[in-house]
Amino acid sequence: MLSIGAFAQIGQVTHRMLRHWDAAGLLMPARVDEFSGYRSYDPSQLERLHRIVALRQLGFGLDDISSILDQGVEAERIAALLRIRRTEVEQEHRIAAGRLIDVQRRLHLIEKENHMSEIEIIEKPLPAVRLAARRTVVSDQPEVASVVGPAFDAVAGIIGDERGTLETPIALYETVEDGLQIVAGYAYAGPARDGIEVIELPAVENAVCGVHLGSMEHIAESWQALHSEIFARGLVHSGPCRELYVRAISGDQSDWVTELQQPVHRS
Repeated sequence: MLSIGAFAQIGQVTHRMLRHWDAAGLLMPARVDEFSGYRSYDPSQLERLHRIVALRQLGFGLDDISSILDQGVEAERIAALLRIRRTEVEQEHRIAAGRLIDVQRRLHLIEKENHMSEIEIIEKPLPAVRLAARRTVVSDQPEVASVVGPAFDAVAGIIGDERGTLETPIALYETVEDGLQIVAGYAYAGPARDGIEVIELPAVENAVCGVHLGSMEHIAESWQALHSEIFARGLVHSGPCRELYVRAISGDQSDWVTELQQPVHRS
């Protein structure tokens, strides 16, 4: 018999890992002393230990490993699981490659140009949202400010009496044939009402997002930085851009917090 220390040393695993696998029912000691609680393993259990370690190194979870060990090693079953794992590893590789490019670009800016972006930009999914909104088309960019605020006020005036329906405001901007289409509204779970349009925004798998602090007067600069980053990452727009007004209370806009959200996909 081998003590847990000797067994762990031969198998190059930790005592903690052996205890974890014991609790999970993957690899139970051959003997546990009823008085001291010391675990002992039979040398023949090294073969099972190696199999567990090999499957873990391939990235299989404990449930899959338990199933494989309990049902036996069948070539077709292992091949099917390995195909699934290959897809997962390929996705992990794509994500890691994108991160490496981002790190290299940031490093270049700091080392060669002594410059850092003033807006931190990340990629993340966006949840589906059901909006109570107003839709407007403007022909010129300067008209935006005069449209968005009143649209939010109008929607709030219609749904604001329903407790719990008034949430963080969201605006969508999309170029259309007649100009710029603006959708402004609030997350809403209530019924349709006169004066509002209920719009279902689908979940977005990936969006490039950044936070703009302060006045809307300079938000175009933040959007420009975000769009430059999208281009640098080899991404393509896949839907209308969104602005989530996390805080938009003060009249001078000095403490406003706006998250810029641009749905994207890889080209």
